[in-house]
Amino acid sequence: MTNRTSIDFKAAIQASGFDIYSPIEVGDANYWIPTLQLETLLNQGLIGLNLSGLALRTRSKVVKQAVCSALGYPSPNSFKKTQPRFFGQQLDIYTQKSRNLQIWNEELSPTRRYAIIEISELDIVTRIRVVNGQELAILDTTGTITKKYQASLVIGVETHELISNTDTSKLLPHLNSNATFSENISPVDEPQSSALLPIEEIFIRLSPLVGYKFKDPGIDQERNRGEGLHRLICEHLGYSRYEDKGQFPDIRHQLLEVKLQTSPTIDLGLVLPSSNESVDVQQLGNYHPKHCDTRYVIFYANTDGAFVTLTHLYVTTGADFFNRFRQFEGRVINGKIQIPLPRNFFGI
Repeated sequence: MTNRTSIDFKAAIQASGFDIYSPIEVGDANYWIPTLQLETLLNQGLIGLNLSGLALRTRSKVVKQAVCSALGYPSPNSFKKTQPRFFGQQLDIYTQKSRNLQIWNEELSPTRRYAIIEISELDIVTRIRVVNGQELAILDTTGTITKKYQASLVIGVETHELISNTDTSKLLPHLNSNATFSENISPVDEPQSSALLPIEEIFIRLSPLVGYKFKDPGIDQERNRGEGLHRLICEHLGYSRYEDKGQFPDIRHQLLEVKLQTSPTIDLGLVLPSSNESVDVQQLGNYHPKHCDTRYVIFYANTDGAFVTLTHLYVTTGADFFNRFRQFEGRVINGKIQIPLPRNFFGI
């Protein structure tokens, strides 16, 4: 299936007769706007919107009307208090002048999308970033999120472990061990049937990375450490370029989540790998991938402060994850979640 543009999805919504409350299955190939295209439409439609002088309630309505227009929906006369507000696209919106995102009286949902709209000091919309709940959970450094799961990694004798010999049964019809990726294919593109490498092939291609060293950007630069590993993985899987949009799973085109561990505690975010909840990706044919179908690549590494050395490789499906790694209990907190957004959250 040819990748559809953001304009294609907007046109489909306009022609559908749907309103923002019309239910759409997550990943529907025709009407579920993928997150990256959703972000593009919102940036095209909202950047420059002037909210100065508006009362808070009026401002909220103006922003929601602008979102409707940007996505191809008609604006309702009044907006219902649904959760999320834009029910059909599982989308909530937050306007932010500060870097402190506050979410009240509800848990983050892994498949819900959150449009974070940056407002300048002059009350002009400057940028929009769209992330799902799983991705927001990664940004939480305060420990305030309910159900932030963790697991424990115990190093064994083997340096290479293929925990799952095969992929989940639902994924098998969509695998292709001979898949190749042209220059216009990005690792963050939506997964495509017949373009998914089998888990055994992923293991074979990444196994040579054990023993590899790369420069350590520092203990406070964990994301940059991960970027170094992601680049290597993309190269060894056969991609001609590297991209990282901070989405789950990291290498979306392969339904592949990457973990770089220098400690035995694995952060898993809002969803257990073994979960049967849908992943925020498009369908593969008529099948919507679940978290248990996601493939996990975990590299354990040592660092001497100057270089990170990859010492162990583990590859598993979400379904088999806890056959090897022990789950910790999740955290429980009160009704307000506060997430400090990093300075480069909007890409600057």
